[in-house]
Parts: sequence; C-alpha cells; structure tokens
Amino acid sequence: MKNFALIGVGGYIAPRHLKAIKETGNNLVSAYDKNDSVGIIDSYFPKASFFTEQELFDRHNNWFKAQGNTIDYLSVCSPNYLHDAHTRYGLRLGCDVICEKPVVLSPWNIDALEEIEQETGHHAYTIFQLRLHPAVVELKKKIEQGPKDKVYDVDLTYITPRGYWYYASWKGNIQKSGGVATNIGVHFYDMLQWVFGPVQKNVVHIASHDRVAGYLELRQARVRYFLSINGDHVPEGHNGSYRSITVDGSEFEFSTGFTDLHTRSYEEVLAGRGFHIGEARECIQTVYDIRHAEPIGLKGEYHPMAKYPLTPHPFGW
Repeated sequence: MKNFALIGVGGYIAPRHLKAIKETGNNLVSAYDKNDSVGIIDSYFPKASFFTEQELFDRHNNWFKAQGNTIDYLSVCSPNYLHDAHTRYGLRLGCDVICEKPVVLSPWNIDALEEIEQETGHHAYTIFQLRLHPAVVELKKKIEQGPKDKVYDVDLTYITPRGYWYYASWKGNIQKSGGVATNIGVHFYDMLQWVFGPVQKNVVHIASHDRVAGYLELRQARVRYFLSINGDHVPEGHNGSYRSITVDGSEFEFSTGFTDLHTRSYEEVLAGRGFHIGEARECIQTVYDIRHAEPIGLKGEYHPMAKYPLTPHPFGW
C-alpha cells in the first residue's frame, strides 16, 4: 500500500483521483484545498488529514514523514496555473507526482521540472487518459499498420456546455486556465499527435471566450477542430456534452469507456509505465501556440462550426 497526499481535493477532477487511489488499493493520508467543501473525502478516505492552508499541509506532511512514515505520491488536482508550483512542491517533498492535465501552461516549464526531477531523484507524471482508451489504442494500431505516407482527414468536435459560473472562476481567466483550447482540449491534441504524429502546421481561425476553431497539419493527418463551452452549439438531438471525431468521413466512436480511465492511469504509474511529463511537451507547445496565435478568420480549411456567430462575453469583458 502506497501513501498519497492530494492538492485540490475540492475541485471538479479530484473525485476521479480519490477513486483511483482507493481502487488501486492505496491510502490518502493528507489533502489540501483553500475551500472546505470537501465532504467527498468521506466516501473514500474519512481519516485523511485535511488543511485549508498549504503551510499547515506542508508542516503536517513533514511531521508525518518524521514519524518514520512515507508519502510516496502527491496527486495534483489544483487549478491549471498552479500545477507547475505544486509539482515542484511534491518533488521537493520527496514524492513522485501525478499531475492532472495540463501539467503546465508553458512548454519551458517542463524543462525546469525535469531539472528538479534530476535533483531529487523523483519523477512527475501526467494524466493522458485518452491514450488508454481501448478505441484510441485500436485507432493508433490501425494507423501504424496502414500506409506510412497516407494522410488522413480528421474533424474534431468537442462541445461541453458551461454556465456563467465558469467565467467568474479561474477557468474563465485565460492567464490561469490557458483558455478553451488548453482547459478542455489539451488531452485531445495529445491524443491526435500520439496517433497521427507531430504538428507541422498550426492555424487558428476563431478564438474567443467560449470557443476555439482551427486547423492542424500532423505528420499523417489534416485536422479541423472546433472546441466550445457554449451550449447553443450542441447539435440538435443531443443533450449535454457532444464529442465527435471523424477520420476520412467515418465516425470514430469513443463515447463510452471513460469511467475507469483515471484508475487505469494510476495503475500504469504504479506499474512504472506512467506518462512522464516530458511526453506532454508537444501538446503543451500546441496549446501555447494556439493561445498566442492571431486568428485569421474564415479562411482556408476551417471547421464548419467555426461559422457560428461570435457572442458577447456574459460579463461584458
């Protein structure tokens, strides 16, 4: 049994990490979140120590270790802009780190974290659950076994509606979340590059507070993408989130099978096969470039949904 600490236990993604720690037969000994609405812990680890101040969390962790105990892993589920700092903290605490995506917001931060890995002898991993999805694994195998010079036409559509709360939270602040492409899309960009090869061209057509649309040329794919948090964009006949990937006009079905992917991710890390943060470099570079690109408008190979008229920011920003 391994001992875990967790930062960001009050956040949206934390329950998946709590479940993964429990289902892999391990124990949560301490958790931190500046908010105290963390009753979810009772469903998994009611005896875990909890703190709303990182200084006290840190003091407790050092005291716990001084008693002859170990903290083997730190799980990082905090807001995106804090992932870098919290991963540094975990490595220097003497833990391996499992960090939720995106592991950092800027690609050069990975270099600095790798230096700390070398200093401490510990390792940092990130969650790329789509790489473990059976349908994605099968697609990658199909591409690898196909013609090496074939270039596929891919359309990616992902719409996950968010209410006005989103804009009042850190997620609505591009400096903290990285914007729509980073916050909801980074794992899709990783998956596409993992299957079809590295990015060779990156064009942004439309980018606003609630959507981003663009075009990527990968080694073996031409990708038109549309990502949105605007519920008005969900196609008629669908409720809630909508995700679709077509490859050469055929729908790539991967709408099921997501339930246990965080547990699978933890199993891989614990078995020594986790996705090292260095593997995130290409997708972090991609979303960084998207975030800093000048949108060109409706020119060239754009996604059909890019035609949706832009809407004003709900807070007037």
